Amino acid sequence: MPAVDLKACLAATVRLFRVPTDPDLTRAQFDAFSKQIPLLYFILITNTIAVAYTYVPLAPASLSMIVPAVLTAVTALRTVWWLRQRHVVRSDADILRNLRLTNLIAAPIAAGFTAWSFALYPYGDAFAKSQVAFYMAVTVIGCIFCLMHLRSAALIVTLVVNVPYVLFYFVTGEPTLKAMAINNLLVSGAMVRVLFIYYRDFADLVSNRKSLLMQQAATQALSDENFRLANLDSLTELPNRRRFFAELASAFNDAERRHVHVAVGIIDLDGFKPINDNYGHSVGDRVLIEAGRRIREVCEGFGPQRVEFARLGGDEFGLVVCGDPEDVDLARLGERIGEQVKLPYQLDTAHTGLSCSIGFALYPNSATTSEALYECADYSLYHAKRHQRGRTVIFSGELEAEIRSRGVIENLLRTSDFGAEMELVFQPIVDAMSEHTAGFETLARWHSPRLGWVSPADFIPAAERIGLIRPLTQVLLARALATAKSWPDHIRLSFNLSAHDVCAAEGILPLIAIIERSGLPPHRIDFEITETAVTFDFVRAQQSIATLKAMGCGISLDDFGTGYSSLSHVHRLPLDKLKIDRSFVADINENPVSHKIIKSLTGLCDDMEIACVVEGVETRAQLDTLRRLGCDFIQGYYFAKPMPGAAIEDYLAKERERLDHGSTSKVVA
Repeated sequence: MPAVDLKACLAATVRLFRVPTDPDLTRAQFDAFSKQIPLLYFILITNTIAVAYTYVPLAPASLSMIVPAVLTAVTALRTVWWLRQRHVVRSDADILRNLRLTNLIAAPIAAGFTAWSFALYPYGDAFAKSQVAFYMAVTVIGCIFCLMHLRSAALIVTLVVNVPYVLFYFVTGEPTLKAMAINNLLVSGAMVRVLFIYYRDFADLVSNRKSLLMQQAATQALSDENFRLANLDSLTELPNRRRFFAELASAFNDAERRHVHVAVGIIDLDGFKPINDNYGHSVGDRVLIEAGRRIREVCEGFGPQRVEFARLGGDEFGLVVCGDPEDVDLARLGERIGEQVKLPYQLDTAHTGLSCSIGFALYPNSATTSEALYECADYSLYHAKRHQRGRTVIFSGELEAEIRSRGVIENLLRTSDFGAEMELVFQPIVDAMSEHTAGFETLARWHSPRLGWVSPADFIPAAERIGLIRPLTQVLLARALATAKSWPDHIRLSFNLSAHDVCAAEGILPLIAIIERSGLPPHRIDFEITETAVTFDFVRAQQSIATLKAMGCGISLDDFGTGYSSLSHVHRLPLDKLKIDRSFVADINENPVSHKIIKSLTGLCDDMEIACVVEGVETRAQLDTLRRLGCDFIQGYYFAKPMPGAAIEDYLAKERERLDHGSTSKVVA
C-alpha cells in the first residue's frame, strides 16, 4: 500500500512540471502568457544590466560584459518572438508545442543566470555581493509572478534558482546573507502557495468559461430550434403563416428600396375537403404533404426569380416571388404549380385528384403596402374560385374596380332595410311529362335606393362575407312562406339556404321557428342546399338537413355537377331531389358530353329513387331531349321567367287554360 501511495505521489509531482493537455486551458494559458512573458524578460534584462554595470570594474570582462550580453541577447530574441505571437492564429497543437518548449528552456535560462550570478559573487565587495543576492531574490519573485499562468515553468524556475540560492548563501556563514536566504525561502514558499491558488482559480475560470460557452451554445441551439419550430408548419414541415408574413415584409421592403417588383401568391386546393371527408384526416394529411412537396419543388426550380413558399393553414399555401417578376412570370409559375397539383395522388387504396386556384398580386402595380398586396392576392384567389376555378388569376384594374364595387355593396347592405328593399320573385318548377307546375323556386332581388337593382350574384356573396346572410335568409323565408300560403295546396315552395344557414353553430332553430309561425305545412317546403354548403361542414350540414327532413320538409341538392362534392355525400344525405346545373343543358343537343352527363345523372336519380330537376331549359328541343332521358322536373325560361308573387295566380290560371285545351305551346309570364 505505501508503494502504491509513493507512486501516486511521484506521478502527481511529475504532473506539476508538465504542461496540461486540455486544449481550452492551454489556449487560455498561451493567450495570457504571451502578454506577460515580455514583461518577465524586461525585468530579467534590466536587472541583469544593473548588476553587470556594477561589476564591470570589479570582475573580468568575460563575466561582467560578454556573458550578460549573451544572456541578454537570448532573452531579447525570446521577447521579440513572444511579441509576434499576439498576431498569429495558431492551432491547439502549435500552442501545446510552444508551451512545452517554454517549459524546456525555462531551466537552462534560469540556470544560466543563476550560474552567472554565483560566478560574479567572489569579485565584489560587501555592497556588490549584497546586490547579487538582492538581484537573484527580486528577479526570481518577478519571474514567478510573470509565469503564474504556466505553473510548470514557474515551479521549474523557482527550484532552479531558489534551491542553489538558499544553499549558497546559507553556507557562507554570514548572518545577514543567511537571514536573506531564509527570508527568500519563506517568501518563495508563500509565492508558490499563491501560485497554486492562482493557477487553480485560473483553471477553474477556464473550465467555467468552457461550461458557460457550452451552455450558451446549447441555449442558442435551443433558441434556434424554438425559432425554427415557431416558424415551421408541423404537418408539412414547410414555413408557416408567421414565417410567410415575415418573408413578405422583408421582400416588400427590399423591393420598395430597390424600386423593383415583388409578388404575393395564394394557392387554394380545389377538392381537398371531400378527400378529407371521404377518406379521413390521415389520407387528407398525406395529400397535403404531397401537394406541398410538389409545389415546393416547382418553386425551388423556378428561375431566375426566387420564390418563398409557405403553408398558411388548412389547404391554403402562400408564395412570395422576388427577383423583379412580371405578369408573364407569375402566369408561368401558376401554370407549373397547377400542372403538378393536378397529377394523380395514389395513396393506398384511395386514388385522389386535386386542382388548385391561384391568386397573384404584383407590387407596385396592385398595392403600395405589403398588407394591401396580400389582400389583393386574396381577392384574386376569391375571383379565381368563383369564376375560373382551377386557374391562375393576376390582380388587375378590373378586379380593383370589382373590389370598390364590392365595398360599396357591403357598406350599403349593412344599412339596408331588408323588409323594404328586398323583393321576391318566383320561377315555376314544372313536371316534365304533364307540364303542370309543381312548385316555385324563391329568388331574391335587391332594389337599393342608391344603386338600383343589384344582382343576387353580387349581394348574396357580400351578405355571406359580412355576416348578414342569416338575418337576410330569415326575412326572405318569412315573406316567401307568407306568399306560398295563398297557393293551391299541391304547389310547393322551394327556398335556397346558404352554407352559413345550415352550418351555423346555433343550428337552424331560427328557421324552424319561422316555419312553425308561418302556418304553411312543412311537407309543402323544399329547401335547396348547394354542394358548397354540404362541403363547408359536412357533419353539421348533415345534422341540419336531418332536422329539416324530420319536420317533413323536402331537401334538394342544388347545382349538382359544378362543385366538388362526391357521390358519397349524395348517398349519405336524405335527399328528395337533385338539381342539375343549367351549364349542361345549353348544348345538350349539340354536345355529346353534356348529353351523357345528364343521362348518367338521371340514371343516378333513378337508382337512388329521388327526383331529377333540370335548370336552364329554354327551348322545346331541350325539353323533348330531357323527357327522353327521364328527367322529372323542368325549370327555365321555356315555361316562365321569375315573376312577382302577385302574378302567380294569373300564371296558374293561364296554365290551366292551356292544359285544358291540350296546348303545349310556350308560355312566358
